[in-house]
Amino acid sequence: MIYLESFSLPIQQEEDLLSRKAAENGGPLGYIDNPYPCRLFAEKDLYELYFRPVTILYGGNGSGKSTLLNLIAARLGLQRVSPCNTGEMFSLYAAHCAYTMGEDEDGDPCKIPEGSRIITSDDVFDFMLALRTNNEDISENKQEARQDWAQLRYGQTVKLHGMEDYDALRAQVLARRKSVSRREYIRRTAGQEALQTSNGETALRYFEEKLQMDTLFCLDEPENSLSPRLQLQLAELLEQLSRYCGCQFIIATHSPFLLALPGARIYDLDARPAQIKDWWQLENTRTYFSFFQKHRHLFEE
Repeated sequence: MIYLESFSLPIQQEEDLLSRKAAENGGPLGYIDNPYPCRLFAEKDLYELYFRPVTILYGGNGSGKSTLLNLIAARLGLQRVSPCNTGEMFSLYAAHCAYTMGEDEDGDPCKIPEGSRIITSDDVFDFMLALRTNNEDISENKQEARQDWAQLRYGQTVKLHGMEDYDALRAQVLARRKSVSRREYIRRTAGQEALQTSNGETALRYFEEKLQMDTLFCLDEPENSLSPRLQLQLAELLEQLSRYCGCQFIIATHSPFLLALPGARIYDLDARPAQIKDWWQLENTRTYFSFFQKHRHLFEE
């Protein structure tokens, strides 16, 4: 599915936008501390992008791939959790970007699907940290619950003198029920830890839960925290969702496993000018290929 068909950058308007902002900052003597994202894409001759169900932005650090994702997300009003790097020009620049939507089955322009969002590596890291913190808190609660259980079950009966005693009495009633074991009491009062595996498996589970059908997603380096095996599983998930489940993906990535997604359109932002290339033509994948070719004899033993 193609919800977003094209996205245009206001390259030819950049100097006017900078002049306008400088005037807002101080009239004829106004200046701009940081022109970002102006002048970032002009040298690449990158004026417009055209999208497929899977479109990939490839390039090294500083190439602008994350900036492009953030501009798309800002202009389309996509949901986001983690803030992005901006500056005094970012909102004005994003507002002057233009886009066209694809067509639905009736030939009418698509709308941005509800729930469309940008997911960054920071979102995944925060999820893993929150999961770990939650489990640590529950572990502490369990320690307290173990100590409380014996006191409540065999100690003196709590007297209800007012509402401030209600929670303690309620806990004691639960602890003294014959049908409630010590383990069950702890589970009910302390909570249950969320299933936590390795960071990579937790990160993959995050994508499995967040990537819903019939939605547009911008993914910023989703391979972070994922081993090669898990990157392959993520690639398979993205392929299935884009092919059969009405999803469109715009992905910034270095991963050869994601770059090789079938049918993906890849923009090489390291090239001057920026070019559409096949995944096996990219420097990153050729570096991997050269490395394994050099050591090929080790794999053939």
